[in-house]
Amino acid sequence: MKVLVIGGGAKEHAVVWKLSQSRHINKIYCCHGNAGIADIAECIDVSPDDFSALIDFVKYEWIDLTIVGLEELLSRGIVNVFEKEGCRILGPNRSAAQITSSRVFAKNLMRLYRIPTAEYKVFTSYLHAQDYVRLKGAPQIIKTDGYAEEGGIFPVSTVEDAMDALKTIMKDKIFGEAGRRVIIEASLKGEEVSFLAVTDGKTIAPLTSLYKYRQMFDGDTGPFTSGIGALSPSPTITKELETTVMGKIIWPVLKALTSEGIKYKGILSVDLTMVKGEPHVFDFNCYFSDPETQTILPRLKTDFAEMALATVEEKLSSIDIEWKQDASVCVVVSSTGYPDRYRKGDVIKGLEKNKTMKDTVVFHAGTSFSNKDIVTSGGRVVSVTAIGTDVNDAKTKAYEMIEKIHFDGMHYRKDIGNNVQSPITKIPH
Repeated sequence: MKVLVIGGGAKEHAVVWKLSQSRHINKIYCCHGNAGIADIAECIDVSPDDFSALIDFVKYEWIDLTIVGLEELLSRGIVNVFEKEGCRILGPNRSAAQITSSRVFAKNLMRLYRIPTAEYKVFTSYLHAQDYVRLKGAPQIIKTDGYAEEGGIFPVSTVEDAMDALKTIMKDKIFGEAGRRVIIEASLKGEEVSFLAVTDGKTIAPLTSLYKYRQMFDGDTGPFTSGIGALSPSPTITKELETTVMGKIIWPVLKALTSEGIKYKGILSVDLTMVKGEPHVFDFNCYFSDPETQTILPRLKTDFAEMALATVEEKLSSIDIEWKQDASVCVVVSSTGYPDRYRKGDVIKGLEKNKTMKDTVVFHAGTSFSNKDIVTSGGRVVSVTAIGTDVNDAKTKAYEMIEKIHFDGMHYRKDIGNNVQSPITKIPH
């Protein structure tokens, strides 16, 4: 079986790494890849934006399955193009991908079908948005309508912070078209958790939970990111709460899409705020996101290639998805300045020492080759994931590996996995 993975970050490295363990896989290609992916897959020189060239490559090489790691391509309809050409591809089509590509679409869908989420209003006028903030006060959550790789979500604790966020989005327009519409929503108080499921359009299977560390610096301070670390499973999610999330969020959302004439196939990840034990949707992801993918795939016992192919072929009911009882901890190592302007071209040392570290994997993100050296080429440089008997064990292993890595301007949070009380044996999935 031949597989093509599209993307070049740590999440795609994790997908390639997991696919390489499948007994069904004899060749993996990646477009465009990175220095770590190049160790286990053939990186091809085709632009991910060139759908025609990708189709030609898939047909010429007789690729059995394509897996997309980039939200932008899903929202542009890469799945529609591949399916029209008879090529198997994992991911939602353009209409279904709106659940991520347009937060306004997602919020309106939830309002219409009474799926719990925070109260909100949508604005296209900078002045009207300012007036609303003055009226409502703070704290609030300000979000761009469109997806942004980094940023696009601003938790604000004061009216002044809210005004700064609105200026950044609507006047300075740093997010471009993604910020044409802005959502201002109530800031809910409660524990945060992420939960993933997979569906083939007929069968919906729960996957696992995780907790993401979103802010850049220790103690949950600094800029808001897509995630600078994570652990899985989340101590918050019991078997009973998993049933609640599936019954009140996952099933209703997919049923709502079906009612709107939209068939959803692929991974669905939801970020939740647990308010008095009840889940409320904060955000959706319709693809393999970062750092979720690097955190959960090392815990997956089921053959990932089998699960992916069953999803595409609408045979998910035939797959028994199993997870290791171990916990996993992922720590993202970044360059100085991330998530804003960051350094590039610094030589990374110590990566080869991962080969001697048990239960630890280094997933490359912003890395490339410079002569014989591996150098930094992005803000998120590597993700270090470890599994252990519990969170503390996994955390210890992850940080032991990080201590062996060095590059100038290296940054990472040092409190990922701290203050986790629940023993792993009490947590399902």
